[in-house]
Amino acid sequence: MATLSAFPTPNPNPNFRSPSDQPETHPQSPPPMDLHPSSDPIPNPNFNSPSDAIAPAAPPLSLLHVSFNQDHGCFAAGIEHGFRIYNCDPFREIFRRDFDRGGGIGVVEMLFRCNILALVGGGSDPQYPPNKVMIWDDHQSRCIGELSFRSEVRSVRLRRDRIVVVLEQKIFVYNFADLKLLHQIETIANPKGLCAVSQGAGSLVLVCPGLQKGQVRVEHYASKRTKFIMAHDSRIACFALSQDGQLLATASSKGTLVRIYNTVDGSLLQEVRRGADRAEIYSLAFSSNAQWLAVSSDKGTVHVFSLKINGGSPGIDRSQTASDPVTPPHSSLSFIKGVLPKYFSSEWSVAQFRLVEGVQYIVAFGHQKNTVVILGIDGSFYRCQFDPVNGGEMTQLEYHNFMKPEAAF
Repeated sequence: MATLSAFPTPNPNPNFRSPSDQPETHPQSPPPMDLHPSSDPIPNPNFNSPSDAIAPAAPPLSLLHVSFNQDHGCFAAGIEHGFRIYNCDPFREIFRRDFDRGGGIGVVEMLFRCNILALVGGGSDPQYPPNKVMIWDDHQSRCIGELSFRSEVRSVRLRRDRIVVVLEQKIFVYNFADLKLLHQIETIANPKGLCAVSQGAGSLVLVCPGLQKGQVRVEHYASKRTKFIMAHDSRIACFALSQDGQLLATASSKGTLVRIYNTVDGSLLQEVRRGADRAEIYSLAFSSNAQWLAVSSDKGTVHVFSLKINGGSPGIDRSQTASDPVTPPHSSLSFIKGVLPKYFSSEWSVAQFRLVEGVQYIVAFGHQKNTVVILGIDGSFYRCQFDPVNGGEMTQLEYHNFMKPEAAF
């Protein structure tokens, strides 16, 4: 799942507890059933009501973090004094929480559409220490659990049964019901907090950086198997899992190639080319049926690639849609690929959308057929549609700046 975050450097505090310590507060009940976040929370005098959040004359809000929920139907934004939750289609704000004092939220991770969120403090005046994960129940308007660490939390991933906390060089996996620590993983330096977990109904698959440059580690918890994949020569910059955890897309710090692997046996299934120049890949996303892959980078273009997954590969079984997708473009010189460099025989994207260069964007596939949702750290929201047969430039269906104070929802 793609995430953008901006983190301050926390001041060391000798009172912070070891990550091996038991959580300071335990949930009072198992993970809840799905409840819509727009449900009215219990009144709390320490919080502003949504209608009082921002005066029309206020300056634009400072966005610290933005991330999609697990099915890409919603997204959450962390700001300097709280957080916001938005619906993607139709686009609208469905919830906001503003804290009276300070209130910076550097990470806000949703659990599908229910009232439980994971929060980490951030910004110039964080609401919570950046080394703590707070489990927030918005129906009770309070934290029902917390996890404390010796160093800053880089990211959090949620499933209905697990909480995954990512630090600079360690990952901790907890049981959601009682916050019991189940697993610890050591990684190479991971300042971006790279981590992906499967969200399908099946067993948990977790992917994180390995202990070597360019290596990814795949944990199959059902079979208790660990698979290491040397995905790239350069360091890993980004990766994404398909919903069922069977496919893994990876990009390196070069940002020119994206590789798709079978997580069961580690085999390389496909390689596609974003471009010839180096780029920083911000996010990768599979479509729900793993027929398409979207890529965003600092070059200001979102690419959509067609995936040709081999149905005979172990553990891989992909059904195709009724309409045959366009064949991925190749160089006109690909017929002499044995003589010319690999660049000339590369698979290129079938659809593209142009954005502002240099702005961080994350991308996901929309719930409407052949649509892509793009979120920018500048507060921009785009919904676009691509032609699966002819490809080419995507059509912009919708645009909003969700951080403008005067925006009405």
